[in-house]
Amino acid sequence: MISFADKKVFAILFFSLFATITGVGIVVPLLPVYAHDLGAAGLYIGLIFGAFSLSRTFFLPYFGRLSDRKGRKPLILYGLLAYTLVSVTFVISSSVIHLIVIRFFQGIASAMIMPVVQAYVGDITPSGKEGTTMGLFNMSLFFGLSIGPVAGGVLNDNFGLNATFICMGVLSLAGFFLCVLFLPPTASEAAVRKGQPPVKWTVIIGDPVISGLFVFRLAYTASIGIIWGFLPVLADLQFGLDSSQIGVLVMLGVLISGAIQFPMGCAADRWNCKVLVIAGGVVSAAAIYTYYWARTPADLYIASIIFGLGGGMSMPALMAVAVRKGHKTNSMGSVIAILTMSHSLGMLLGSLFAGLMMDWFELRDSFRMGAVIMIIGVAVFYACVRGVDVSSKD
Repeated sequence: MISFADKKVFAILFFSLFATITGVGIVVPLLPVYAHDLGAAGLYIGLIFGAFSLSRTFFLPYFGRLSDRKGRKPLILYGLLAYTLVSVTFVISSSVIHLIVIRFFQGIASAMIMPVVQAYVGDITPSGKEGTTMGLFNMSLFFGLSIGPVAGGVLNDNFGLNATFICMGVLSLAGFFLCVLFLPPTASEAAVRKGQPPVKWTVIIGDPVISGLFVFRLAYTASIGIIWGFLPVLADLQFGLDSSQIGVLVMLGVLISGAIQFPMGCAADRWNCKVLVIAGGVVSAAAIYTYYWARTPADLYIASIIFGLGGGMSMPALMAVAVRKGHKTNSMGSVIAILTMSHSLGMLLGSLFAGLMMDWFELRDSFRMGAVIMIIGVAVFYACVRGVDVSSKD
């Protein structure tokens, strides 16, 4: 059973990450409009988002490994403080180049926070409860992503864009003070107390299970990149949905996936995690293909619901296996960083390849390609974990 002290740590990390993700969700959907108002062409808008993914992907392994060696709390604090400072620079920015540079540094700050916070949660997770704990914690991410865009629209409509930047800063600062005041000293962290160095990168990268997790999450987040980038265009051009309807359509999958994270996490502790990951991947692939052949707006909403169910089935089980690998290798931060890196790469590559498909063929073909990518991810995962025990006893 998780101790009272660890429950307190869990709660602090949960609300800190929820506040930070909500703040980011408030701002990011409005950045394309802000950049366009500053005179940005499509290429520069792409660079604004690409700069974040590039720096985040590059620094994730470094910060994950550093947290294994030096502890989690310092990096979390630096990352949250950096997010706060980034919010201030958004307010005073006056050019597209400024936005690109700011987003580059925001990606570095994100690399300090996301894998390290999840690794900290993994450290305090008791054996046999990996799915339950990570599923519950993942709700902070999914609900923050769901609430943020809605709150951002309301703030922008009533108080202006600068209010959204300030709100992001306030939420990040709130998370910073929560961690400063209530997280235990770094010396008491499990990763520091063990005093054992993490295993070499070659061992982590060469592990077939971790490779399978990496490829599956890469495929899944590439699908998300396709949906977030091109579903609004499909809904607008071919189905005539307005902005609010498109917003509901895009966020529906996130909400549903977040809502079932906890029950599916509990299932991951009782059932075969490999089966849950594979089943969730197949359901996700079916959902993306549903976007391809959709004939009515109702078909689009059904596809979003199915995609949310697929992600909700697979992600808690996937994270449970990752936490077990982190414990086994004394490299929780490194393992989680590898998976977070696959997330960033997937979002970037999914949007890029879908854009090429749209330019070369038709808009709907982007979704057909997404379904193929997801099936490939499932197949690679199965090949990597076939015959391998990924239970908590592994």
